[in-house]
Amino acid sequence: MSHRLPRIALPSLLVALGGIAAAATVTAATYRELHRPQFHFTPATNWMNDPNGMVHYGGEYHLFYQYNPFGDKWGHMSWGHAVSPDMAHWEHLPVALYEEDGVMIFSGSAVVDWKNTSGFGRDGEPPLVAIYTGHYTEKPLQNQHIAYSTDRGRTWTKYAGNPVLDIGKRDFRDPKVMWHEPTAKWIMTVTLPTERKVSFYSSPNLKDWTHLSDFGPAGAVKGIWECPDLFPLQIEGTRETKWVLIVNIGGESIAGGSGCQYFIGEFDGREFKLDAQQPAAQPAADRLPKGRLLADFEGRDFGNWKPEGASFANGPVKNFDRFSGMIGNGLATSWGSGDKDQGTLTSPEFTIDAGHLSFLIGGGNHPGETCLNLIVDGEAVRTTTGQNSGSLRWENWDVTVLRGKTATLQIVDRHSGGWGQVFVDHIVLGDAPFESPGEPALWVDYAKDFYAAVSWSDVPAKDGRRLWLGWMSNWQYANDVPTSPWRSAMSIARELRLRRVNGHLRMVQLPVEEMQTLRLSHHKMEWDDLVGSRTISPSGLGGRQLYELKAGFEPSTNAVFELHLAKGADEVTVLRFDVPSRQFTLDRTRSGKTEFSANFPGTYTAPFFLNDDGEIDLHLFMDTSSIDLFVNNGAQVMTSLILPKPDSRGLELHVFRGELEEAELELWELKSAWR
Repeated sequence: MSHRLPRIALPSLLVALGGIAAAATVTAATYRELHRPQFHFTPATNWMNDPNGMVHYGGEYHLFYQYNPFGDKWGHMSWGHAVSPDMAHWEHLPVALYEEDGVMIFSGSAVVDWKNTSGFGRDGEPPLVAIYTGHYTEKPLQNQHIAYSTDRGRTWTKYAGNPVLDIGKRDFRDPKVMWHEPTAKWIMTVTLPTERKVSFYSSPNLKDWTHLSDFGPAGAVKGIWECPDLFPLQIEGTRETKWVLIVNIGGESIAGGSGCQYFIGEFDGREFKLDAQQPAAQPAADRLPKGRLLADFEGRDFGNWKPEGASFANGPVKNFDRFSGMIGNGLATSWGSGDKDQGTLTSPEFTIDAGHLSFLIGGGNHPGETCLNLIVDGEAVRTTTGQNSGSLRWENWDVTVLRGKTATLQIVDRHSGGWGQVFVDHIVLGDAPFESPGEPALWVDYAKDFYAAVSWSDVPAKDGRRLWLGWMSNWQYANDVPTSPWRSAMSIARELRLRRVNGHLRMVQLPVEEMQTLRLSHHKMEWDDLVGSRTISPSGLGGRQLYELKAGFEPSTNAVFELHLAKGADEVTVLRFDVPSRQFTLDRTRSGKTEFSANFPGTYTAPFFLNDDGEIDLHLFMDTSSIDLFVNNGAQVMTSLILPKPDSRGLELHVFRGELEEAELELWELKSAWR
């Protein structure tokens, strides 16, 4: 659950009354709105984010989710609830757990207490037990709570002894609990977000918890760590099992914004140990640009830098753990007393006597308003803004043509709305551009809209699958996506596996076979020695907007080809495969509505490898406002929102270089899961 500024909790009476209105129902008009997903889960109304409490019991897949019963923006966090027989068709149920008494219901998990270790069971039936983070709205505290149900999750009772785990931390959240049979204990995996750590606890009864060990920092560490998961997976084609640790990251992904990384290793009931062949440590802290240090903001004040306005009145910020990526103990930030403050911070004059300026920058994405400027002869000749993130990133300016010039640097904050702030640290003038040491992370998804993913517990052993889904949005723009009367969706459900990919052990994702229940008519197309273009839809799909596509391509060694998706008169989403570079990209810069956020339009890139037959396989699900894309049997995955017009339904194949020696496409029209 991503941390936002605390909201004042509603009085308990209003919360109770809200339960009547918030029990979501589907009317004749609901689920026909513009951009409403037809086979991705969405609440009937209001705001939704992280999936929570995912548990299978009594033939039902339960999906709880972060929910604001009173509006379409983040706030007043409670747990919404839905159930499904197949992870494709969902039934809405009343809100399960409400925020009340100054405690928001943040993310967590649920389990079937088969042995009734908690004592909550009744009449020989095991209880469902939810384990969640209580986020206090009137003090900086998060701790872990439980609630239980004895009627298949239809009603819930909060445990009178809450909290069951409290270490007095402001940021301590998102417990994922499982039963560990070898030690006959419950294991909780929970994050220390700003410390970039996962903690493990054990309990005999879900009420009393003992700390076991910590893991991290490791892998990607610029963003805050959230929504962990821990589970075993068998390696395909073997009897060997490894443990996978999931860490969702607020403010960092390979594509920008929030994302999800994973680690592969061993878990003995006490410690998670990373496999020696897996990415392990964060980059060395002493890997810094070489050259003349112009500022590091380590002093008590700004020294000979000149502040103007309220933004920089308090001097450098010290030891503030929410600015990930900062160097040392201080940095310059325009936070002041909040987003509303404005101002500038200007350096003394200096001579540009080297070719490159390197610096760390974060904060708001408002070009010209929250930025660092290089001023020469009274003009801003170089400028960089933030990315709506508290994580600082390295940037470089090539100033070779400005050698010998006198210049100043100016940190600017002229924006008073959301993300009306900028952070700058460690400015160096040197002879070469600084290359930031890449972080050794394994990423779950290469696009921007898959976050807070966690798996279902208690899936029957005879099924044998590890199943999960994620929140289909990104914290960079989640509050701004132009949909109504709901906001946010979940991805389709996926099966997780471990596989050797190009010689390395990797987690892969496959769409669950239950998605086939939505299939309607089937179409198949084949070509040999294909060059040029082919129009596949609307004629190939009868003009339908919802479809599933499976394709296999055998490209020439120099081939470059594209699929044009959701194509209309003035909009298109492009999937491009460049065989020589072994990369594919998803381009949504012209995908429809994009203007609501500067962080929404973009192009996202992932590597691919030809399979043993020299082919590229893809599996794609197209909904009204999203794409779930699986390449080479799920080895690379992209999940992306798009907001095209309803009549943008074109599907085309274009070969720009080389040829497709063979191309085979299968398409299924899909029906709505809601009607």
